[in-house]
Amino acid sequence: MNPNEPQFWMMISSIVIAITFIVMAISLIAIAFTVRRVVQTVKNLEEKVEPLLAKVDAIGVQGKEISVHFTEVSNNLSIATKYLAESTELVKDEVAELRQIVGHTALTARDKVDMVSRTIDRTHDQVTTTTEFVNQKIVVPAREIAAIMAGVKKGLEVLFAPAPKQIDRVYVDDEMFIG
Repeated sequence: MNPNEPQFWMMISSIVIAITFIVMAISLIAIAFTVRRVVQTVKNLEEKVEPLLAKVDAIGVQGKEISVHFTEVSNNLSIATKYLAESTELVKDEVAELRQIVGHTALTARDKVDMVSRTIDRTHDQVTTTTEFVNQKIVVPAREIAAIMAGVKKGLEVLFAPAPKQIDRVYVDDEMFIG
C-alpha cells in the first residue's frame, strides 16, 4: 500500500482503534479482578470477626454471672469486659468503614466501566461516521475522476494515433499477420 492513498490511512486508523479497544478491555478486566479480590477479603474478614464478636458477647454475659458470686473476680472481669466491648466497637466500626470503602469502590468501578463503555460506543460511532465521510467525499469522487481520466486518455490516444495504412495495395503476408 502507498502511504499517499486514503485507504492506507483508513487501515492504519482502524488498527490503532483496535489496539485501543484491546487495551481498554484489559484495563476493565484488571479493575474487575481487583474489586473482586477486595470484596472477597472483606467478606473473609467479616466471617472471621463475627464469631469472635459472638464469643466476646458470651464472655461478657458469663462474666456478669460470675461477678455476682465473686466480688474480686467480678471487678477484674468487668474491666476485661469493658475493654473487650471497646475493642468490639472498634472492630465493628472498622468493618463498617471497610464495607463503606468497598461499596464506594464498587460504585466507582461501575461508573468507570460505564464511562469506558460510553467512550467505546462514541469512538465506534465516530469511526463509522469518518469512514462514511471519507468514502463519500474522497473515494467515490476519486474513482469517478480516475474513470474520466481513463476515458480522456483513450480519447487522446484515438485522436493522436497515426493514420491507418491504405488498403489499396497488396501487402506481403508478414504485414497481414496479426499477432
